[in-house]
Amino acid sequence: MSFSISGKTAIITGAANGIGLAIARQFADRGANVMCADMDERKLSEEWGDQSDDSSLRYFAGDLRQRLTIANLVSATIDAFERVDILVNASRQVMPTDALNVEDTSVAVLLEQNLMTSLHLTQQVAKRMMKQGVDQPEGPLGSIINLSSIAARQTRPELMGYSIAAAALDQMTRSMALALAPERIRVNAVAFGSVMSASLQSSVADNGDWREDIRSHTPLGRIAGPSEIADAVQFLAADSSGFMTGEIITVDGGRSLLDAVAAPAH
Repeated sequence: MSFSISGKTAIITGAANGIGLAIARQFADRGANVMCADMDERKLSEEWGDQSDDSSLRYFAGDLRQRLTIANLVSATIDAFERVDILVNASRQVMPTDALNVEDTSVAVLLEQNLMTSLHLTQQVAKRMMKQGVDQPEGPLGSIINLSSIAARQTRPELMGYSIAAAALDQMTRSMALALAPERIRVNAVAFGSVMSASLQSSVADNGDWREDIRSHTPLGRIAGPSEIADAVQFLAADSSGFMTGEIITVDGGRSLLDAVAAPAH
């Protein structure tokens, strides 16, 4: 059983910041060709710098809510690396919902950003993987991993939009897993709780009680590091998980085992 992703080509969205950035760095360190995608061109440039034509790292800036941008991302990946083997949908947005406000647009915004972008990119990348399979009659063709949240299984009015989008993403993961299984493409997800990203570090630095609240509602008594999410994603990308599809792996230190009166998911 191999956990290696060396030589494989991955598209990773949300790769300018936080968990997406951590996944992109780990994949690059483990020998994968990586196309880093994000809306934030300045941050992409700062993190990844100028890339030579023979580099195993490239970046692509654009608004992936636009279908033309998605098509251009896939084309840029093929131009750079000739194929795509892995897709990690790590781009996501978090915003509060005012559940009783009829003018609140957070549900629509988060469904567009966290669900539809992942769905459209999954469809485009799967189409390319299937085309590659014409010359590969046997063996796996690709792995698609969505980043979800334990918020999909929690009920908090202020997180309604985020929770709905996460739950929809989980169902999309299962549905696409069944649709793509005959094509030898696996689709799985990683649902996580609080992760010590830059944004959370800033938040808990200003509010020590919040850090303690998260820890007290996590059976393992700590906040996860981004690399721990990256490890789970690498497992799903590699041949080690070759007989897994449609699964939502939970990485939350046991937090979702507690009652829904838990600290907010981030």
